[in-house]
Amino acid sequence: MAGHVQDRWYRNKLDPDTGNIMVGRNGRPVKEQTPEHGKGMRYKVHYYDDAGKERNKSFPDKQKGKAEEYLLSMQHDVLSGVFTDPEAGKVLFRDFAAKVLKGRSQDESTVEIIRQQTVQHVHPFLGDTRLSSFNNDLIRDWLSWMTERVDSKGNPKVPAASYRAQIFDTVSSILDVAVSEKRIRANPCKDKSISRPKPVPRKIKVWADARLRSVGLALPERFKPMTALGAGVGLRQGEIFAFTLDDVDRDRMVYHVNRQAVTVNGKVKFKLPKGHKTRVVPLGRGVLADLDDYAENFPPVAVTLPWAEDDSRKTETVNLLMVNKHGGLYARQTFNNTIWKPTFGKAGLDYTQGQDGMHALRHLFASHMLAQGVSIKELAAFLGHASEAFTLRVYAHLMPDSYDRARLAIDHLFKPRLEAAESDATALDKSGDGLATVHGLTTA
Repeated sequence: MAGHVQDRWYRNKLDPDTGNIMVGRNGRPVKEQTPEHGKGMRYKVHYYDDAGKERNKSFPDKQKGKAEEYLLSMQHDVLSGVFTDPEAGKVLFRDFAAKVLKGRSQDESTVEIIRQQTVQHVHPFLGDTRLSSFNNDLIRDWLSWMTERVDSKGNPKVPAASYRAQIFDTVSSILDVAVSEKRIRANPCKDKSISRPKPVPRKIKVWADARLRSVGLALPERFKPMTALGAGVGLRQGEIFAFTLDDVDRDRMVYHVNRQAVTVNGKVKFKLPKGHKTRVVPLGRGVLADLDDYAENFPPVAVTLPWAEDDSRKTETVNLLMVNKHGGLYARQTFNNTIWKPTFGKAGLDYTQGQDGMHALRHLFASHMLAQGVSIKELAAFLGHASEAFTLRVYAHLMPDSYDRARLAIDHLFKPRLEAAESDATALDKSGDGLATVHGLTTA
């Protein structure tokens, strides 16, 4: 691959009579100063990239060796197919990230979540760093910084390991694009010496039924159906806010989960349920009766909201139950801070972060389903999970104990003594035909 190192301060001297290069007694060309002598960088490396475009880079006086090494390095990269544009790598990470994330998703709520991730946990450390400066040490320092942060009062300000893993994946995906655009040679997040934050495995702790009743009684009258919609229908918080009796099929006794309410840039909007998946959930007669009674005291309110994604429905009007006293919807965080968390104090209960959010209602719904013999496949569909495997990972430890049933099956083959058989039959009968009481086993 062609290329050369130009000496801008000296050039070969030409014979004024013949125009040929003059040669000294040592057999080397005679040098003379150029008009640029002493001005700017002395050595200028000329080389060609993988597209055949000429590029250059300058080096100061007394660094000819470095200039020659750089030329060889560029030629090697071009021939090896790993060439990266040095100029393209000068862009700041925050600017490049904004460009990449802008085209990644048209889902406004997803864009907002990722924006908050980068603004809070990435840009303060990496935002003003050029892509060309990214290396393994920088990523290690950033990961350490995330785990050492404190707020203005000196309290730890460390994101949970599972959240740090999401942030790490976001940064890694951005650097993948930088590699594909040949702005950097390799993604340091994927180096074997870099460890992705590992979420600490944590088993779901299901509420006792008494805790559900206490919270339900302490909730303000306007929001009492929250517990039934969460623990009785398995809805997510945003789906509870968007609940409408119009989507209840009273003949089949099911509820069609067609939307959720999300907050994007401070504005509440409608959106398809998580994963863009609508679903159908069985509806208990007791739950429906409670909702009908509630609707008599707090009639549904027609709420018109825009959709938070690129959808043909610019706005939609839905008769909602879970509205505030002004007939509008709470932003999720506002509801949590002003209604949900204070309810625990009113009920005489301690609120535990990570265990007592509204998602605990879905866990209670799932545990009851499993206790009654609902399959993982059915439960995954009711909860709107992306896969049965995910549902199994989350709730496998809540599944009823099958040891008693398995033991009886073996006893059919190898007959036990009469006393042992009677003991096993009694144990199976007490456990409800093999279905253990999930809450008694798992509630802290």
